[in-house]
Amino acid sequence: MFLSGCETVAGSGESAEVTPEAVAAFESTVTPFLSEYCVKCHNADRMRGDVDLESFASTEVALEQGELWGRVVEMVRSGQMPPKKQTQPTADEITTLVDFLDEQQRARLATVEPHAGRVTVRRLNRAEYNNTVRDLLGVDFRPADDFPPDDSGYGFDTIGSVLSLSPLLMEKYLTAAERIARDAVAREVAEPEDAAAKRYIFSCTHEGKEHSDACARRILAPLARQAYRRPPTRGEINRLIGFVQLARENDDNFEQGIELALQAMLVSPQFLFRVEANERGRFGNPDRRVDSYALASRLSYFLWSSMPDDALLDAAQSGRLRNPGVLRGEIDRMLRDPKSIALAEHFAGQWLQFRNMTTADPDPELFPSFNDALRAAMAEETKLFFHSVVQEDRSILDFIDADYTFVNEALAKHYGIDGISGDAFQRVTVDRAQRGGVLTQASVLTVTSYPTRTSPVLRGVWVLQNILAAPPPPPPPDVPDLELAKIDQSAPMRQRLEAHRENESCASCHARIDPLGFGLENFDAIGAWRTMEGSQPIDNTGVLPDGRSFAGVAELKATLLERKNDFTRCLAEKMLIYGLGRGLEPYDAPVVEEITGKVAESEYRFSSLVYEIANSLPFQKRRGEVEKHDDDTATEEVGS
Repeated sequence: MFLSGCETVAGSGESAEVTPEAVAAFESTVTPFLSEYCVKCHNADRMRGDVDLESFASTEVALEQGELWGRVVEMVRSGQMPPKKQTQPTADEITTLVDFLDEQQRARLATVEPHAGRVTVRRLNRAEYNNTVRDLLGVDFRPADDFPPDDSGYGFDTIGSVLSLSPLLMEKYLTAAERIARDAVAREVAEPEDAAAKRYIFSCTHEGKEHSDACARRILAPLARQAYRRPPTRGEINRLIGFVQLARENDDNFEQGIELALQAMLVSPQFLFRVEANERGRFGNPDRRVDSYALASRLSYFLWSSMPDDALLDAAQSGRLRNPGVLRGEIDRMLRDPKSIALAEHFAGQWLQFRNMTTADPDPELFPSFNDALRAAMAEETKLFFHSVVQEDRSILDFIDADYTFVNEALAKHYGIDGISGDAFQRVTVDRAQRGGVLTQASVLTVTSYPTRTSPVLRGVWVLQNILAAPPPPPPPDVPDLELAKIDQSAPMRQRLEAHRENESCASCHARIDPLGFGLENFDAIGAWRTMEGSQPIDNTGVLPDGRSFAGVAELKATLLERKNDFTRCLAEKMLIYGLGRGLEPYDAPVVEEITGKVAESEYRFSSLVYEIANSLPFQKRRGEVEKHDDDTATEEVGS
């Protein structure tokens, strides 16, 4: 766990040297604190929260438990522990404990040697397949809409280890390749067939060589360069030309031969999978830079969910993509390109969870204004808002609070905004006391509600997980749902949750969760503004475990902005996971900290976040295994 309490990369996995001074300081500072305030509940017998703070074999062993002390620091610093009904430590005692444990955590992090990590060979997910076919052939076929759904890991469907290839999916690939090739390659136009049926022409009729191998090579070589995201080998081109020769031998025409070659290209592992090569260099270091073409693909699938364009491939081929200025320029160009809408659709759609709007099911009797048009408008608002931050290179803090959003007539009516008509979306200025930032957008508010009511718990967990990267642990298995508990269901939501928190095992987590949700209670279960819950006025106040209080969404947003570096760290983690296609590990912690600091120095600009990720160790390199001969000399790297 980082010093902020960011739990995605919990622990350091390594320990700093335990000095006699550290042992003495622990025994004089930490041990008395634990004895006085903690071990009554966190011991070998009671193990509250699965934490035992008294059974260490030695002080040296205790000092090595980096993850555990990170949790202790977070709980004590935030006021969650000790529980309020227990004897409380003084401010000086808390400061002394936290300062010592923070210093020990810094020492541990200093011993962590970051490395690139291993990335599983990744197949294209459905969105990437559709976009790659579109950009390869210039036509939006969307064949992957008929593929089985992609699995997700760590919150995203770009994770290589879960993107398996089933027999059913392989059948779908073969069928899709046949259809794409048939539709993409122009045929003779027959009487009175409409000439508009010619969609995309692969031909070279000049000099009368339309059936020649040279003609096929001129068509297939540049196409394969794009499809494989690198220059094809001579053998690969010859195999593709072989399909044209086979068609000629069977008395089929040239276009039919190109069709066969295109089908073969579309089911090739080089197309379906992102196969990465390392740069050539001396052996011995398992962290090797991916070659320039692999880097270009990492960038394009990160920002566009599609293959590199010619400009990016050219930069890779010339070797210029490694130049920091060229890399920054390419990133800026790609973010301004309309194709960067994919980052809003696929990254933000999963991070902010507005993809889940497709399955949102508010009760039609309680929320009669909710329909498919409003459902679509809610998701579109969040997508357009994210995309505006990307293309205008705004501060990522706009995600927490901003003075604008995007609405059409249906959504404007839902929000109580006058003067908007039609289905087209318009940028509008909003009252920050009610709207502004993703927390106030109807998509987020709807997917964090139940069909019949709001849920301060779901909303509070959403904030902890997606804004602060400090998700609470799962609830104990023996605690009933709110509706199943013996609680007056007609009571206001706050009263019901207070009764629910009487369960001692729930209280500490709900002290973190519920206040954040209460700050959003002015929004109903579909994100409309309200001031009453039934006959009772909304109580939108919250008190955090550390004693800070707020009232309403405006003050909640201000409270979150006080932790802007925690939010930056959270977003950096989410984007790294999405872009790398793997979860983060303890050795990634220093990288994330470095990215967070540099983004803060750049006024939190979105492009700075993307550049620092793209220029980071795990994005630029990958870890393999070094094979050794009997003489223990490293000779060859085996990619992961």
